[in-house]
Amino acid sequence: MVIRIKRIYEPVIPEHDGYRVLVDRLWPRGLRKDQVALDDWAKDIAPSATLRKAFHNEQLDWPAFCSAYRQELDGQRVTLQRLAAQAGDQTLTLLFSARNTERNHAIVLRDYLEHLQTVG
Repeated sequence: MVIRIKRIYEPVIPEHDGYRVLVDRLWPRGLRKDQVALDDWAKDIAPSATLRKAFHNEQLDWPAFCSAYRQELDGQRVTLQRLAAQAGDQTLTLLFSARNTERNHAIVLRDYLEHLQTVG
């Protein structure tokens, strides 16, 4: 399975996106639910509110956020396995709303899922 990340505000490309999952805990600003092509909304695998706020308020740097979020994901393995099973053989696109495309939780989540694929 190929895992991609994409801002939810970017256009849908059906032949490229595959199984589309919003991985934010909060609904993206400025979008109505009927405007978004989603297969799933996986709120449970988003960073906790405490962790998200600490990162956005710069109480945590990027490495500390990544480490803390991976620890949270360790407790979500069943949910992550279900998500991978639902995506099946198609591409899994993790949708996020953060403006920062280089440092956001979807990157950490993608890397975590890819690691799970390699270790079985």
